[in-house]
Amino acid sequence: MKLYHKLSQIGFLKKSYAFKFLFVAFIGIHIPLIGILFFVLFFEHEVSSTSILIFSLIMTLLATAITLLVLNKLIKPIATASKALDDYRTSRKVSSLPTEYVDEAGLLLCNIQESINEAENFINEKQDLIYMLSHDLKNFAGNPQGLAQLIISENPSESIKNLAELICESTDLQFRYIENFIKLLKEQDDVAKVNQEAKMISFYNILPFINEQVEQRLLDKNIRLDLIIECSEAKLKIDEGLLVQVLVNLISNAVKFSYFESEIKVRIFSENSKLIVTVKDHGIGFDKNQIEELFKKFTKMSRLGTASEGSTGIGLYLCKKIIERNKGQLTASSKGKNKGAEFRIEFDI
Repeated sequence: MKLYHKLSQIGFLKKSYAFKFLFVAFIGIHIPLIGILFFVLFFEHEVSSTSILIFSLIMTLLATAITLLVLNKLIKPIATASKALDDYRTSRKVSSLPTEYVDEAGLLLCNIQESINEAENFINEKQDLIYMLSHDLKNFAGNPQGLAQLIISENPSESIKNLAELICESTDLQFRYIENFIKLLKEQDDVAKVNQEAKMISFYNILPFINEQVEQRLLDKNIRLDLIIECSEAKLKIDEGLLVQVLVNLISNAVKFSYFESEIKVRIFSENSKLIVTVKDHGIGFDKNQIEELFKKFTKMSRLGTASEGSTGIGLYLCKKIIERNKGQLTASSKGKNKGAEFRIEFDI
């Protein structure tokens, strides 16, 4: 940026990035000519045509090299702007770009800086609103739980006690879901999370949390969940709670689109230095041309389940975002309608 800064201080070059390039190119082109003139005029002995030719070639090559080097430094503002944009896009790192220049490159730097700042402010405002809503949702969920606990403390009949306990369990699940959702938002805020250290996750330890959240859905349709764990633990960068939430969402999605008294198979295994988790059902499936639509936010593919369950159209989108943000892949496949579906998670280990 030093060369660009110095050229920007020259009056007739200040407002034009193109003139800066032309100025450097002009000087570069005339360096050989100036050198030859000095060589011929001030050389003490008689100069042969061969000497002039050789000197001209040397000066031309030298001038070309110097000109290319200077022009390469002159594109530094473009490279700086590109890096700032890429840093923000990949890791939400807000760079501080120089905005005092008035030529085309300076306007580009200024516009990119303003765009990054506006995007950051918008994201922060949106996340602040979501944090506030999440906090209020926890309060709303806590009210029925408090009433249910009060009912239990009054020693009611067995049937009423069971209903109150179901309310407590339901609100506990809501609390856990909200906490995981907030954790996902915080992960977006914390740039260091992208490169966090891998932690050992035991899949046998997280099974109870998964079973707890999908048990009732499985019972409602009399669906059998077959959990096959061939790899008991693995070092992963993803937060354990978020991994549980993704698996719960994928299993719940499989339940929604599975027929009564069918089976869902979850397999956890390692292959070619990768941890792989598959969730496979024998439900309504989908066509191959619908795969991309599955993972879109508020997808048009939102369908009723086999028991007329509704859908928000955002569950699979969030799952894919969580997995990809933690350097994994989430894909889906199906052999067609009514031939089931398989969702596959892959992490490097």
